[in-house]
Amino acid sequence: MAKTKELSKDTRNKIVDLHQVGKTESAIGKQLGLKKSTVGAIIRKWKTYKTTDNLPRSGAPRKISPRGVKMITRTVSKNPRTTRGDLVNDLQRAGTKVTKPTISNTLNGAMYREILSENLLPSARALKMKRGWVFQHDNDPKHTARATKEWLRKKHFKVLEWPSQSPDLNPIENLWRELKVRVAQRQPQNITALEEICMEEWAKIPATVCENLVKTYRKRLTSVIANKGYITKY
Repeated sequence: MAKTKELSKDTRNKIVDLHQVGKTESAIGKQLGLKKSTVGAIIRKWKTYKTTDNLPRSGAPRKISPRGVKMITRTVSKNPRTTRGDLVNDLQRAGTKVTKPTISNTLNGAMYREILSENLLPSARALKMKRGWVFQHDNDPKHTARATKEWLRKKHFKVLEWPSQSPDLNPIENLWRELKVRVAQRQPQNITALEEICMEEWAKIPATVCENLVKTYRKRLTSVIANKGYITKY
């Protein structure tokens, strides 16, 4: 029997995107030139596993368990500045010993694109973003990888151009610091408590704090230009 041609990652993601905006399986199949059964299988897998990636097949065991991969993805989704050392320590406390190279191979551009695929559009819809919104991320190698740029281009996302030295420009840094102070005051004793406290304290941060940070954006830009790219008070 001839082997069925595997759908590309972009096609699988497109199926989910169309499903999320209310398209039926039949309509999606007609639009993309696919069988309804194929569309349905992709949607069911996405609903069950929250991913369109091919599921692991039999073979050599993974160095990091699926649970560990989920923890890494969840941690980095909440704080993209998490270091490899932080993740190694977190996994060791959870009973999994790994090295930094293993983390690097796990947390690569493909995983970052998976994070974007699962969260970017839903977040934009939840925030009721109007047409023309711009996506921002820094110059981390995963973000600037050719495959990531191509993924964003194919999705027609407008990306904010970001300078090479840019901590003063990103208000999220102030928000991370606010969260770290709040979490440290509660002194979590294990990973489970840390995760719960992070979520609780994040939810407690008033919307006005975010609004005020965004309002300072023009001043941040002006200060960086005035200081010729050197450090500012922000």
